Amino acid sequence: MTDSITNIRARIADARREAEARGISSPRVVLVPTMGALHDGHLRLVDEAKKLGEIVVVSIFVNPLQFGPHEDLSAYPRTLDADVARLAEHDVHLVFAPTPAEMYPDGDASTRVTAGEVGFTFEGRTRPGHFDGMLTVVSKLFHIVSPDVAVFGEKDRQQLFLVKRMVKDLNVPVEVHGVAIVRADDGLALSSRNAFLSEGERRSALVLSAALDAAEFSQSSGVDAALAAAHSVLDGETSIDLDYLAAVDPETFSPVDDTHVGQAVLLIAARVGTTRLIDNRTLAVS
Repeated sequence: MTDSITNIRARIADARREAEARGISSPRVVLVPTMGALHDGHLRLVDEAKKLGEIVVVSIFVNPLQFGPHEDLSAYPRTLDADVARLAEHDVHLVFAPTPAEMYPDGDASTRVTAGEVGFTFEGRTRPGHFDGMLTVVSKLFHIVSPDVAVFGEKDRQQLFLVKRMVKDLNVPVEVHGVAIVRADDGLALSSRNAFLSEGERRSALVLSAALDAAEFSQSSGVDAALAAAHSVLDGETSIDLDYLAAVDPETFSPVDDTHVGQAVLLIAARVGTTRLIDNRTLAVS
């Protein structure tokens, strides 16, 4: 593990040379950006990354630019030693865990990547500036690591969409690969924030995936029917505070109406106790 930009670049260069010495022509570097507190969902990303290239780099950085003034930056779980140990068990030893001072030596970056109009919707409406901060640090990581491929989870579907669009708009030579949501046996999408849920709150949180199940069951009847089915499940759980439930076009992230046919992504966000959770499901609307 290293917290130095100079050192991680040197270690990646060494890894490339070692791979070439073993007869691997043009070894591919795969980056898995994380904020740490690794769970099985993150490790699924790592396992997928190992299939996509010869050199896997995992970054661990709780990015202050992604947190608003009233958000949980100080409370965000930090388990660096345990994270590095879990990555070693998966044979990943190139871990870049910089400090905020290493990433932003002059304080908050003056130059930032903007997420545009989509960045003000859904998560961006609730968390102003979040996606600008996310894209800025992802752009920095791409410049630092120079990966051939970057792997992101599909649970943060809006994030994945915006990273793919940034890469396209700015001609960044990185292939962005999405990995399906990993769920616990009870259906709850894995998240570092699940650790904040009490036993009762966790039971309540299951309504998110149950609502998505109901929507998927009704997808053949159109968007409105799918949304209504999801709402009927959510209305039965009064202990959650729903932020949004919406169906969007996966190609544009714009909301779709009942005339839409084809793929749609159903997004949901809710607060369970003091913990904010997100989830989504791809529907085949007909």
